[in-house]
Amino acid sequence: MKTDMGDEDIPGKGEVVIYTAPDGAVRTEVKLQDETLWLAEQQIAQLFGRDRTVIGRHIKAIFNTAELEETSNVQKMHIPNSDKPVTFYSLDMILSIGYRVNSKQGTLFRIWANRILKEHLVAGFTVNERRLEEKAEQLQALKSAIAVMERTVLARIQEPSATRELLGLLGNFAKGLELLDDFDHERLDDAGETKKEALHIEPEEFLSVIEGMKEEFGPGIFGREKDESFAASVSQMYQTFGSRELYPSLEEKAAILLYLVVKNHSFVDGNKRIAAALFLHFLDRNRVLYRPDGRAVLSPEALAALTLLLAESKSEEKDTMQRLVVSILNRGRREVFEGLR
Repeated sequence: MKTDMGDEDIPGKGEVVIYTAPDGAVRTEVKLQDETLWLAEQQIAQLFGRDRTVIGRHIKAIFNTAELEETSNVQKMHIPNSDKPVTFYSLDMILSIGYRVNSKQGTLFRIWANRILKEHLVAGFTVNERRLEEKAEQLQALKSAIAVMERTVLARIQEPSATRELLGLLGNFAKGLELLDDFDHERLDDAGETKKEALHIEPEEFLSVIEGMKEEFGPGIFGREKDESFAASVSQMYQTFGSRELYPSLEEKAAILLYLVVKNHSFVDGNKRIAAALFLHFLDRNRVLYRPDGRAVLSPEALAALTLLLAESKSEEKDTMQRLVVSILNRGRREVFEGLR
């Protein structure tokens, strides 16, 4: 990227800025790298209006008198239309030469260079600060997820079977999925891996699945719709914005379906059981429920624990919960894929 001295964009490492003298007498490209500015010998000669041989003698004298150390003030850089590296000199060297030739251009260049470096450092600090803020937000999201797990375990501590399932899920997080380490290294999954077009399942097909469950759970209030929110939940899976799908992968669609059916309480009774069953139905109909070896991508115990986890979560933890579901599905399929290579 190139920028003039009046541009707002401040260049990063290895980029180029354009120095133009106030009177327009000098205009040259200046390399910005390693928190300093660099010019070639010919450019320095142009800047100060001196012969190149004069500049060369000053450079040699500065090194001979140990005024500057050569290693940190000289770089070989490749430039366009040159078949070999060109020697560049640091800002310290440029300013030292400027003092020796007593050039007005040296003063003007020093003022400009100080401003450019200051802006560069401020811009770099701002970028780093923004990254730290984002990292803090991500860390808080993970802490929220862990807090949900802890609350759920405590709430179910009197129910041994549910507690075993929840602790099994926590064990998977710590051992199998390694979410803490993944999150720390920014590997927690934001998106699903299966990008193929999803089979569009209408609400009526899902309702037929629920109807089939009534034999086991009773024909009374189980699966009775309270309102029209269930159809809206199904529709949201396939929602688009500007011709792009909001949930472009099968894993993301499955995650939002599971979350919405659990949290929207669209049915008088059985919301968690219904959510888990429809989650499996969607994955199965789209041929991503089973691994190549025939095993399911997650165990019944893990699904039960995960469904309870979503039920106990807070509304502000929605994004974190969806990312956890996607992570489980991604890794559930990836585990055997990697083993088959």
